[in-house]
Amino acid sequence: MRKEKARYNKAILPEHQGNPLIEALKPKASQETVMEAFSNYPELDEHIRQHPDPLVREEYTVRLKNLRQPLPLYYKCFRAIEDAIKAGYSAKNPLSPTTAQYLHYPIDEKPEIEPYSGYFEPKGDGITLIGESGVGKSSMLEQVLNYFPNVIVHDNYNGQVMEHKNQIVWLKVDCPNNSSVRDLCEEILTTLDQAIGNKRTKPELTIGKLTRQIEQKIKANFLGILVIDEMQRLEFKRTGGENNLLNFLHSLVNKLGVPLFFCANPPFDETLAKTLKAARRAESGGYFEMEALDRTSDAWDCFVHELWDLHWTNVTTELSEELNEKLHELSVGNLDMAHRIYRDAQKLVIGSGDERITTAVLQQAYISACALSSKTEEVKNLREQNSLPRRQKSVAKTDKSTKEEVAKDNKVIADITRPQHPEFEAKLRELQSEINLLDRIPDPDLLRRAADEEDPLEYLRSNKILCDSPLEEFN
Repeated sequence: MRKEKARYNKAILPEHQGNPLIEALKPKASQETVMEAFSNYPELDEHIRQHPDPLVREEYTVRLKNLRQPLPLYYKCFRAIEDAIKAGYSAKNPLSPTTAQYLHYPIDEKPEIEPYSGYFEPKGDGITLIGESGVGKSSMLEQVLNYFPNVIVHDNYNGQVMEHKNQIVWLKVDCPNNSSVRDLCEEILTTLDQAIGNKRTKPELTIGKLTRQIEQKIKANFLGILVIDEMQRLEFKRTGGENNLLNFLHSLVNKLGVPLFFCANPPFDETLAKTLKAARRAESGGYFEMEALDRTSDAWDCFVHELWDLHWTNVTTELSEELNEKLHELSVGNLDMAHRIYRDAQKLVIGSGDERITTAVLQQAYISACALSSKTEEVKNLREQNSLPRRQKSVAKTDKSTKEEVAKDNKVIADITRPQHPEFEAKLRELQSEINLLDRIPDPDLLRRAADEEDPLEYLRSNKILCDSPLEEFN
């Protein structure tokens, strides 16, 4: 948890000026500045590439995990979070009578005397991020949220002593597997205590008392936004449990004005779309879908070029179009898979004697790095979407059996790399994945010597390399 002392900057909007919760946030920055803050490019240490010990160079490949190449979606998501936090705080100026009433009275029990600044009106938005596992949701959330400190500590504002010292800007918890309101409340309670450095609060025994306990802590510490990860765990299978959890979360928005950020894998989007009420709340502050990167996108090119530079092989393999295509084909545009494939490719060749990265090396790395990922439905579906189109056979006859045969043939996925002679397929596949091809060639200078002969073809025949009559030879 990162704590910072409050440093105030004059807010842009007049209605935000004089609100220490908003003015303690970082001043609004340009897209370039924000994206620079999100990025992380590990040190190359190019001299290590020539280190004589392969184990040392292999160790450096760990740095690939630290690469952070921000994508355009990062900025959109950041702005949505920043706007939601400010909107929530706009109704909670700790120096106003309205906020004093908000802090000391239950939301459902308004005092008879209305403060001169009006009753508290919650302003909480819902933001939703949907994306398959491995596309970079968690990495993006980590970078975007860490732009803000977890906690801002206030002493005095313009000479006025602040009664409530702690401002928790954001809190991130995981959705419980059993969709239990109690489990989520206890998780929120524990995380709140960790943020402000308190001892663990003993949870109340009943759900009603526990939720009021949570509400009071959220109020007293001015929670800016609550991020709920793994929301795909919320499945409508049990009676009432899931609805109760959603209703509790939305009560935080409606009663306390705390913005919510849902992060989930599909099919959580379908869960939210079941009712207009849930959908409207979940997207009021923004709805984002994070997908595997398309090969032709600028985002993929930016990412893959930064990734490819991070190598500690003793030779530099230039990123060719063929290698780029292969890495995208294997990773299906999934950033996490691309990281793992490229790292394993380097580990395969470092110390082998030939440290070039080839398509065959990437293929072999894919087998070891993505053995389980490659079997998932998500990857299979993406691979089908990215497969090459196949020319349909024309049907001269119209009889049913012919059409069925053609339909059966067309189920075969087009693959231009497939061996045309099935009897050689096993050996060809073995050669494609071979790293040390030179070790398998008994006489690598044979062709060079043949070129110096008066009759090169006869020389190759005599060395059993060229066979003019295979039927006779192998009869």
